Amino acid sequence: MTESANIEKRCDAIEECYEFMLAYAAQGITDDRESRHGGQLRELLARAVDAAAGLPEAYAAMVAALQPEAPQHYANFLDVLAADTARALAALELVLAQPRISSQLVDNLNASLHVRTLLTDVFLLDEILNLQQSP
Repeated sequence: MTESANIEKRCDAIEECYEFMLAYAAQGITDDRESRHGGQLRELLARAVDAAAGLPEAYAAMVAALQPEAPQHYANFLDVLAADTARALAALELVLAQPRISSQLVDNLNASLHVRTLLTDVFLLDEILNLQQSP
């Protein structure tokens, strides 16, 4: 699998989880164990955690392969990505560790700047790297 495909797969898992959480939060569920979507929520959260865990390293490898101009700017942003990923992971793992996950808990996670910041970091970096790869 190419580094680009690896990153795309990771980002898709995080994005899919976030989108599912938006719908889950609107359902008024008090306990995921009593919902037909509870198992899916936990599965998507686990996939998002796995995907985010290696994301900064995957982007670093891709940037290194591109050998961009001003590599220090990329290195600085990769540091930001690593910090934002660690914060988002902490929030995702905390929710996943709960014995029951309510819609309200997921709504609070959705509102977390940490998860949204990670998504925004990824969108920004993807756009920049796509421009770097274009002729």
